[in-house]
Amino acid sequence: MKLSRQLPLNALRVFEAVARLGSFTKAGEELGMTQTAVSYQIKLLEEHVGEMLFLRQARRIELTSTGERMLPKVTEAFGLLTEAVTEARGQDAGILTIHSTPTFASHWLARHIGAFQIEHPGLGIRILRMNRSADFFSDNADISILRSEAPPPNMESQELFRLNFAPMLNPKLAETIGGVTTPADLLKLPLIGASSKWWGMWFQSNGIDIPLPGTITIDADGALDLEGSAAIAGHGVALLSPFLHQEELEAGRLIMPFEVFKKDDRSYWLISPKSRRQSVKVQTFRQWLLKTLPPQILLPSGAAQ
Repeated sequence: MKLSRQLPLNALRVFEAVARLGSFTKAGEELGMTQTAVSYQIKLLEEHVGEMLFLRQARRIELTSTGERMLPKVTEAFGLLTEAVTEARGQDAGILTIHSTPTFASHWLARHIGAFQIEHPGLGIRILRMNRSADFFSDNADISILRSEAPPPNMESQELFRLNFAPMLNPKLAETIGGVTTPADLLKLPLIGASSKWWGMWFQSNGIDIPLPGTITIDADGALDLEGSAAIAGHGVALLSPFLHQEELEAGRLIMPFEVFKKDDRSYWLISPKSRRQSVKVQTFRQWLLKTLPPQILLPSGAAQ
């Protein structure tokens, strides 16, 4: 029997899109189909399987237990198909597309990726900055560096490190108050991102438990690259990572008066689809990254999950 008669491939593709996007409408927009056509394909698949795959609620849909069991394998299967077509076009070995959090991309990856390209001159590098997890189907990413409490499900994932944070500021700003010698001195200066609970936690860890001043020069919603740039420009004090801002500290554009750190509550993860676990370019980049990151920041686990 032909494969097309054994498996309703089009219906499976629609199922994957609906489950990933959580919406019949959004799946139709991505696939260029009407909502009616999407619903019809799901109905065909449910008849083929003999079970309901989605629970239709008033304003949302949920996978049934059968749908939840199917989704990981269907996702991996379409990933393998995408990989096969990409390799057939000769694109697999040519370009490595990396999705990364903005600050890690600009303050570490961009500064070190030249060494990787020297080692692998035949491989082009494309870096995309984004805070969300990569959609490996629509974004055409090979690998993702993500900051989160846990990795996305059904992915090849490796926990890399957790950052420490400490107050940093432009030395000229410190001079405006005669220098910064005690944690309380920072209360005399504008605090970047002062709406964040992190400042309160940092001051409390230093024995200061009072309301923070209302002066906020910029609140970048945790975007460390923007907060770091504001601190370098002298607009205030920011809680930044010594690892990501090492060059600025060494050049004197920033100073770190206190080595009292606040540990991040999220980890950086290296993520790739399970369908690409055998990809040479993905394996090559993973090995280079683990070799190049400072050993002192890497978490001891180091095992793919």
